[in-house]
Amino acid sequence: MQKSPHIQKPTGAFVAAAWAAMLVGALTYLSGLWNAQMQLNEKGYYFTLLMYGLFSAVSLQKSVRDRLEGIPVTGIYYGLCWLSLGLAVLLLTVGLWNATLADSEKGFYAMAFLLSLFGSVTVQKNIRDGAQFKGVAAPDDDDIPTVR
Repeated sequence: MQKSPHIQKPTGAFVAAAWAAMLVGALTYLSGLWNAQMQLNEKGYYFTLLMYGLFSAVSLQKSVRDRLEGIPVTGIYYGLCWLSLGLAVLLLTVGLWNATLADSEKGFYAMAFLLSLFGSVTVQKNIRDGAQFKGVAAPDDDDIPTVR
């Protein structure tokens, strides 16, 4: 049996920094899209990549954490989480590489995207650590039966 790691309650400053990173990254990315001089289908592509990236990053973080805590995660799901995150980053890279944007705009989108992914993973970690510190199931784990 795997020993549970000692969980500390995240500090208020760390929680605030995580939320700020996620919101600043996502809102900056979205405001750039809103003001961009590109067709609506291009804006939709970049918006979808942000949503897909955020979901896949949080899903991967949860899968990694579940495995560390001895909660069963199938290899297929774990692999799909890694594949999804890799695809989101790859698709953004290919899209920006081929876009008719200035290099500074390409860098802007890439950095805002990565900041929002980092922030989302950290926010998820803080939510889970806070819930475990209180001794309750994390909000994303409430009704999930586990196989032991």
